[in-house]
Amino acid sequence: MGPEALGDTIARLNATLNFSSAVFLVAGLVCIKRRDVRGHRRAMIAALAASALFLVFYLTRVAITGTHTFAGAGLARTAYLVILFTHMVLAALVVPLVLRLLYLLRKRRFRAHARLARWTYPIWLYVSITGIVVYVLLYQVYGYR
Repeated sequence: MGPEALGDTIARLNATLNFSSAVFLVAGLVCIKRRDVRGHRRAMIAALAASALFLVFYLTRVAITGTHTFAGAGLARTAYLVILFTHMVLAALVVPLVLRLLYLLRKRRFRAHARLARWTYPIWLYVSITGIVVYVLLYQVYGYR
């Protein structure tokens, strides 16, 4: 398997990890709404693991193949770049937010955790979903050059 094929395989894996993260995030929300703390904890650990694996594989893919140019034009290119830009900015923002949530849990500061999670959750979910959208647009709909 050559570098491009390996990069494409890793990109598919990353889309799957983003999807998994989104599913686990929704499951975690459902569990906490039902006051199922154990289920919430399991779902959120799974979401964290999927997101962490995504980051490792994303950096690996970029090291192997570099970044790709979006092949679309006009409105499609503008929409793609807006989605990509917001995805990247919020992905960078969500990391310290999630780390803070973990810190608050370790210190057993559950109310502060819940307050911060109200902001962190939609950002993390947005990043997971837009990661899939970026993959579909870049690799499936338009293909990259």
